Amino acid sequence: MSDLAQLARAWATYPDFWEPKLSKDGRWAAWTWTGPTEAGNVWLAPTDGSAAPRGVTDEADHIYVRAFSPDSKRLLLAQSEGSSEHDHLILLDLESGARTQLTLKQDDHYIFGGTFTRDGRSVLYAASWDDATRTAIDGQRLYLHDLESNIRRIVGASESLSDVPPEFSDDGRFVLYHRHERHPGGSQVWLLDLKNGGDREILNLGDDRKAYGSWIDDKRILVWAEGETHDRVGVLGLPQREMQWLIDDPKRSIDDAVAGVDGRSVAILEFRQGALHATQLDLAAGAERPMEVSDHSLLPLEQLPSGHWLCERYSSRAPHELVRFEPATGTAVDISRTAHHLAGPSMRFVPAQLYHWRSGDGTEIAGWLYEPQGESRGLIAHIHGGPTWHSEDWVNGSIQFLVSAGFTVLDPNYRGSTGYGRAFREAIKQDGWGGREQTDIRAGIESLVEAGKAKRGRIGIMGLSYGGYSSWCQITKSADLVNAAVPICGMYQLAIHYEQTGMPHGRDYSEEMMGGTPAEQPERY
Repeated sequence: MSDLAQLARAWATYPDFWEPKLSKDGRWAAWTWTGPTEAGNVWLAPTDGSAAPRGVTDEADHIYVRAFSPDSKRLLLAQSEGSSEHDHLILLDLESGARTQLTLKQDDHYIFGGTFTRDGRSVLYAASWDDATRTAIDGQRLYLHDLESNIRRIVGASESLSDVPPEFSDDGRFVLYHRHERHPGGSQVWLLDLKNGGDREILNLGDDRKAYGSWIDDKRILVWAEGETHDRVGVLGLPQREMQWLIDDPKRSIDDAVAGVDGRSVAILEFRQGALHATQLDLAAGAERPMEVSDHSLLPLEQLPSGHWLCERYSSRAPHELVRFEPATGTAVDISRTAHHLAGPSMRFVPAQLYHWRSGDGTEIAGWLYEPQGESRGLIAHIHGGPTWHSEDWVNGSIQFLVSAGFTVLDPNYRGSTGYGRAFREAIKQDGWGGREQTDIRAGIESLVEAGKAKRGRIGIMGLSYGGYSSWCQITKSADLVNAAVPICGMYQLAIHYEQTGMPHGRDYSEEMMGGTPAEQPERY
């Protein structure tokens, strides 16, 4: 095996985290790792760091954690064949290893969520499938699935499909879920009463605005919502539906908020120029305390009953770790021990450098620049997917491989990316896909040429999903600058993508981004 092939193999096996979950008692964390095995498999570890993680699945297809059972003895898992995203649900007994298939393997609908009832006898999830008609649908049905009989019943329905999982209230009577029938770019919060069947909208801040809710307790719902110019965080009180905004500051870019289990704490996920700065908000006092560790970003996921938080700790300079974080002391205990699962101790992590440039219309764009040791073999623009997402100062195995192989890499956060405020995130909708965000990418490449960090004739581009689409755009529209492209799962014709995708939520997303359907906006598509 050549040195380059060995290097590729090493970075291909780098452990990437997917969907970490915390047990109800706070003693265990489970997650999927892609990298250590050919497919993504589930790992389990104690949150006190007392033992190394152990694999609890060994699958040929990726498998992900949806939830722990209330007694922490079982996991609800989701798996699709060939990574099609057409999941079926599986119940795994952690003590015996016994598996029970809850839903059939299928290839025509989508299942979101999966949470246990308080007694652990049933699970709740949403699916774009109607048992009454035996057909896949564009909307969703909420199912309550009895685990003993393996029989499920429809408890709720809507004509839109939300990828936000439905949640039980603490007493198990109510289900919080989301709908967007009136506009593909909106999201409204709904409350379903399992006792009397009542189903009502409890929060609508605008048909085309997103609002997401999660339970704090039976009487309070934590809300993250889009405002006119910025994103806000507040608490919705029940049953009066009184809204109290906790953070309503146009100078802050709040991407999410996570309710703690203690009923007092909320983790605020704020980004400043694409870098995460998390805080813990005391609901009673209104005070915020930084959640931070030295030289790393810290992403709070769930709060333990002890008051600690399950977090992801990351940087481009070290392996990504799952940790238990103590807010009072700022200390973190490693749970995942990722460094022990690297292909070799000699793997070198190349640090990301924050890099800025001006786009064609003068808009400042930021991204991450990675430079190799010695003379560069060329520049590769590595474009993130989404586009409603953004790259951070973290380890990306593909980028680390390319830099270790001698290439300079630019990882741009073009307009439309999250992490830079609502206006920047929404700016991509002004043109639709293929507009000024592609100018942002080209301008970044040109700025590196001007700075002497890249040479014409030695410039490539690559990306997955929307990054693949951008690769197609650049190799065709910027053929005078870009010499090679690797579009991975990239759409090459947006109208075909819209018509042929089997994802109802994918079509909604296209309509939101493009301002309508291909029939309504043919020039944009």
